[in-house]
Parts: sequence; C-alpha cells; structure tokens
Amino acid sequence: MPKKFSRIKILKIVTIVALAIITVRLFAIQIFEHDDWVAKANEQHTLLETITARRGEIYMMDGNEPVPVVLNQTTYQIIIDPAVTKKEDIKKVLETYAKDYITADLDKVYDVEGLRYYIVAKNVPYSIAVKIAESETPSVWLKKGNQRVYPEGDMGSTLLGFVNADGIGQYGVEGSLNKILSGKEGLLKTVSDINNVALSIGSDNIKIPAEDGKNIVLSVDRGLEKGIEEIAASHIENTAATNAAVLVINPNNGEVVALTALPNYDPANYGAVKDASAYINQVTEIPYEPASICKNFAFSAAINEGKMTKDTTYFNKGFEIIDGWKIMNAEQRSSIYGEITMKTALYWSLNTGSINALKLLGDNPNEITKEGRERLYDYYHNKFRLGRATGIELIEAEGYIEDPNEGWGRDSTYANMTFGQNLGVTMIQTATAFSAVVNGGTWRTPTIVKGVLEDGEIVPLGRVADSEGGHHSSSSENGGGESDRTLPVEDKILSDETSAMMREMLINNRNYKARAGIDKAGYAVGGKSGTAQVIVDGAYDNTMSNLVGSYIGFVGPEGETPKYVIMTKMWGEGQALSGAEAQNLFDSLSNFVIEYLKIKPAES
Repeated sequence: MPKKFSRIKILKIVTIVALAIITVRLFAIQIFEHDDWVAKANEQHTLLETITARRGEIYMMDGNEPVPVVLNQTTYQIIIDPAVTKKEDIKKVLETYAKDYITADLDKVYDVEGLRYYIVAKNVPYSIAVKIAESETPSVWLKKGNQRVYPEGDMGSTLLGFVNADGIGQYGVEGSLNKILSGKEGLLKTVSDINNVALSIGSDNIKIPAEDGKNIVLSVDRGLEKGIEEIAASHIENTAATNAAVLVINPNNGEVVALTALPNYDPANYGAVKDASAYINQVTEIPYEPASICKNFAFSAAINEGKMTKDTTYFNKGFEIIDGWKIMNAEQRSSIYGEITMKTALYWSLNTGSINALKLLGDNPNEITKEGRERLYDYYHNKFRLGRATGIELIEAEGYIEDPNEGWGRDSTYANMTFGQNLGVTMIQTATAFSAVVNGGTWRTPTIVKGVLEDGEIVPLGRVADSEGGHHSSSSENGGGESDRTLPVEDKILSDETSAMMREMLINNRNYKARAGIDKAGYAVGGKSGTAQVIVDGAYDNTMSNLVGSYIGFVGPEGETPKYVIMTKMWGEGQALSGAEAQNLFDSLSNFVIEYLKIKPAES
C-alpha cells in the first residue's frame, strides 16, 4: 500500500511540474516573444518574389531603318520546394520533358536540410513548360524569363557579346551597356496560401513594377558589317593569318559603321569556344604596336608646329644610331639614299624620315632633344589621345605612351615611337587619331550608339553616362573617366593646312587609282601600312617570324574631306603578316565600302 501511494504521488508531481513548465512557456511565447513568433508566421505565409525586367534588344542600321540583331525569347525557370516535392516525382518530370535544361544535381539539392526553394531548370521553352505544369507535380512553379536570341548567328559576335546563364551581359555591347539593357527588377511581396499562391489581402502588400531595359540602336550598318566579315574571312583563308580585325568610322562625326574581329563565335552557344580570348574585342580592348602607321602622327606634329613641310629635305643614309642602337630602314635602295624630301620618306615608309621629324620637333636637325620628346609626347598623348581611352560606349583598354624624360634610353625609345614601336595603342585610338589627321584636324570622341528605340523612333541617348563598360582608368584627366562618356570631345588639334598636306602625301603613298583597283576618276584613296615586330619572351623577335600587319586609310570623292576611314589588322601566332597583307584587305574593303555606301565620285 505505501509503495502504490508513493508511485501515484510521484506521477502527480511530475504532471504538475510539466504543466507548470508548459504554462510558463506559453506565457513567454504569448507575452514576451509574441512579435518574434508573428514574424516567423508571416514568413511562412508571405510570398516575396523578384519581378524580372525585360532585357532591351539591340539593333543595327539597315540604311535609315533599325533592324534587330539581338532579340528576346520567353522562357521559364522550373522552381521546386524540396520539402514538399518528392525527388522521384520531379526527377521523372524533368527527365521526361526538360532533360536538356536541367541545371541542378537533384541528389545534392535534397541533401540540404531545410531547403524550401531551388531552381532546377532554366531557359525552358513555353511548349515544355506547359507539359511540366500539366503534370501537376506538387510545389513546382514556373517563373517567366527571357533568353537571348541572335538571329544573325555569329555575325558581329565580338561586337555584340552575350548574356550568361544568370542573365548578365558579358563582353561587347551586352557587357558594356548591361545596366541600360537590363533595366531594373521589380518586387512582389504579398500574403500567400499553403501552395505559395499570392492572395490579394493584407495591408503589407508591396508591388514594385519592373522597369524594362532600353532597346539600343547601334550606328553599325548590318549589311556593311556582314559584307566586311565575309571579305575579311576570305583574306584569312588566303594568307597565313588566323585573325583579322576591321574598323570603319566616319571621320566627320565619329560614328562607327562597322567593327569586327575574326574569327567569330556563336553568342547563343558561347561556352563552345576554346578559351575566353575568343570573346575579346580586338578593336577596343587590345593595345598593340601599329608600327609605321604612327608615322602619320609624327609627321603631322612636325608639320603643325611649323618645323617642316612635305618638301623639307634631309640626308638619308639608310639608318640612324640612337643611344648606341642601330635603327634601320626596311627599304634599302640606292635611289633613295642621300638628300630626299619628307614626302619621299613617307612614301617609302623610312624610319629615318620619322626620326628626322622628331629631331625637327626639337629644333635640332642633328639630334633628338628633350624639347622634341616632350612635343611628341604632347601630340601623341594629349592631342591625338593615344594610350588613353577614347570614351566609346564599349569596354576599352588604355594602353600606354612612354614618359619623355623618365627612364633609360629616352632618345631611342622616342625614335622607335615615331614609327609605332615601344608604345601600346588600340585600333579605336589609332583610327580616331587618324581621323583627325585627314578630316581637317578635329579629334572627335568615337561613338557606336546611335540612340534608343522608343515607339519606332530613334531617340538620341548622348553619351552613355551610367554604362558599366569599362575603361581601365579611373581618372578623367587621362581620358578614361566617366566624363569622357558624358561629355564627348570635339577638339581642333591640327590646322586645315596640316590636314590637307597629310591627305596629299597619303594619296601619293598609294598611287591610288591603280593600287585600289578603281578604274575611274573622281575618287581619292589614301593610306599608310605598318608591319610590327612582336615581343616574344620579353624582347622583339628579330627573326621576323612573328609580325603583325596593319593598314589605315580613307576613301571619298576626290578633292573633298574623306567620307570614311578604314583600318585593318591581320595576325597569327607564329606567323609573319606584313602591312602588305593588311593593305590588300583594305583594298578589297575600300572598294566594297564605296559601292555599298554609294559614295559618288567628284564631278569632273
């Protein structure tokens, strides 16, 4: 009897203690922790979802009409709640309908404890998304999104770039103008039911509409771009080159009408490239040494400073010794030894001629001086803006121009710079500077964005102030800051007379009617080639087995300011490409540009 009484008593005590603990805990939850538990409950019944903005499309010009070259296609993401959706069920559905779009390892997804939301497939077409919805698999949602479509295939791929799996623009226009194209995402916050379906009740509902991205219109002409790529590809096939780059720009307003770098890649299947170098825009992102093309800038500087004319003479012995280095002319022939004019020096692309221009800039015909180096630096870096980002609405590198006074061997360094070695500049910098040489002397910020397409009309965008594109510089003083994008430069850096004299010499360089294959009068075609040695293992390859060929020139009616500047570059790893190959490509392109753009000859 006492034992039984003892057990009952103990049981009552334990029960009373347990009830007391529960009562205290309930009191704490209802009084002290009330707000925390309400918040947790709201989390379980609140739908918080991002509203995806529609990405802007990209257009090129077809004459006066914009035509789309990058479009959107509606696709869907497949989202599951692993706590509710059975792994076997979703596996079966995805394998049956969306095998090619699965982005998740479901075994790993279901190993994560407490996971309630996961994207298991992306870029699912509408037809497949409907079948998944009809399967009625529990806690499976479809989220609408956009997938990029490139109707022109690989045309202009290095210019356009691509959009990655996360919807972020990469490289080209897609990358540099990603913020403008992306728009702004919206937000939906509302009470949801047990199936996570939004309800229209509750005072805390929030809906911020998405702001769609802008449709960008490029100044590039689609037909011109396509034709130029076909011509360049043909020249690659018939030379030792593996790569080519082409830029066509209007020197009178800075508009780029064609820009390409070959080989192309498929932006809709961007992961198929061998390495990421295929994505790089060689025209704006890669500084290089354009060689004798830079003689245009050295000659222009000396002429503009009143130190020389095309008829100024100097004694050419075929070489110069500077800082103990023997700098040779590539062209060695007895007919051009001795006293010759600067016009002849440019025609034969003599290194001794451009070195003489540097000497004249320093007021001493016999040696290179500090004053000469500083004046050349001023023209190269400050006036022509070489080694500085131009402000075009694309990702671009700056390059470099050596300091005129800091460092060893400044005289030999600057002697080499007059013929385009010992510096680093991009094609867009070079073509923009050359445009100033031939357009009457005005440097203009280049542009590739014509405007924004709104209701069928092209609305000028101006400079793209909030683009993410990327100058590699942070200082507006050296041409790389945001001010270059928001405030386009138009700077008169050469006199009309200097520009006219340079055009005359450049036309003389080509013997244009025969060289360009134009058999009728009325056209002016002028230009300059460059063959650059390549640095291998820290030094120039003197075997001449690695060479990069470039050419820059202009086309237009005879006696008028040129209509277009065309620059070509050809190269290949371990290959010797000269300016002659680049010039042949220019010849083909100049004829095509004249015909395609219907440039009329001067009236006789």
